[in-house]
Amino acid sequence: VQLVESGGGLVQPGGSLRLSCAVSGVTFEDYAIGWFRQAPGKDRERVTCIAPFDDTNFYVDSIKGRFTIASDSAKNTVYLRMNRLRPEDTCVYICAAGVHPGACVDTMFGDYVMSYWGAGTLVTVSS
Repeated sequence: VQLVESGGGLVQPGGSLRLSCAVSGVTFEDYAIGWFRQAPGKDRERVTCIAPFDDTNFYVDSIKGRFTIASDSAKNTVYLRMNRLRPEDTCVYICAAGVHPGACVDTMFGDYVMSYWGAGTLVTVSS
């Protein structure tokens, strides 16, 4: 199983980026895909999740209305569109996959429902 993130980089405040998470080695439609992020010196935090198998998704409050998660089953890829980026969004963004029922429900979504992890891609928001 392999998850590979791409699309990170340096962007000015207010700018946009689209991250990609390419998934291989699993039946894509059977897995929930989540995005997490980790800032230097801080704990990893959950960001958003999408689960095609039960048609659920989740966004943490800090990114609602700015970030959008989308899934393309033809390409086995999940995208994270990030708009109106802020300096506090500067983090390594990591995607993860899991088959836990209800993985993308608010009360469930977290590290412990994910089985496979990518290495991450760095997003830096700075002028």
